[in-house]
Amino acid sequence: MVVGPCDLDSQAGLQATAPGPNLISTYSPFIYIKVVGEFGMQAKEAAERLGITQRMLRHYEKKGLLEVSRTLNGYRSYSDADLRRAGRIRDFIATGFSTREIRAMSACLSDDGAGPCEGGIERLTEKLEHIDRLRAELDEKRSAIIDRLAELRSELAPLNSH
Repeated sequence: MVVGPCDLDSQAGLQATAPGPNLISTYSPFIYIKVVGEFGMQAKEAAERLGITQRMLRHYEKKGLLEVSRTLNGYRSYSDADLRRAGRIRDFIATGFSTREIRAMSACLSDDGAGPCEGGIERLTEKLEHIDRLRAELDEKRSAIIDRLAELRSELAPLNSH
């Protein structure tokens, strides 16, 4: 689309801007234009908003958890829905889910559907049970170390009193 300078004010949703890496533009002899609001943000800004690294975003994509559109010049372009999905992935990882487990719960990542995702409650319950088992094992190991420390201290106490 070619828009001349006098057409800018009458064209809703168009903004004059300089060309850059995040710009999908059409050249006219007068200006570069960008359709405002139609395209998302680049990886750097998306990562900053999510509190993760760009590398993590690429990792989510590589593992098949996130499908990101590209601009004409090849840059990743993250939509609001992509950010919500990436946020859910980040949160699942933070609670101990592997990318393999998250991929199996892909219905829980999208904005589709108004209610709980299929199998989501079951998988979260399974993860909680797994964490409880790990915690019990760690508590047993901790108790064993405390007992062993008590034994060693009691055995050393007579030696230290001489």
